[in-house]
Amino acid sequence: MPRVADAPAPSRLHPLSLLIAVAIMLVCTLYPPLMVAPDGKADHGLAMALFTAMSVAFVRGVGFVPRARAWRWLFSGWTCFASLAVAGWVKFLH
Repeated sequence: MPRVADAPAPSRLHPLSLLIAVAIMLVCTLYPPLMVAPDGKADHGLAMALFTAMSVAFVRGVGFVPRARAWRWLFSGWTCFASLAVAGWVKFLH
């Protein structure tokens, strides 16, 4: 049987990514003051970085790997790490 070059790899769960996504979801849901700026208003930059990391981690965590290279890069662990780093940097600045 000939092998198809674009055949997707079998999907498998990524427990660490899934754990990160669930942790971000629970922390942001149970403790929303985490995403408040010092002036008492919502910190939209921090929220965007955290929710981007959460979304990427959920997609990666359930084992979905897109075929297109750009989407694969966007939903990679590196993007999740970069988003978490941005969130930490934004929180540190406040």
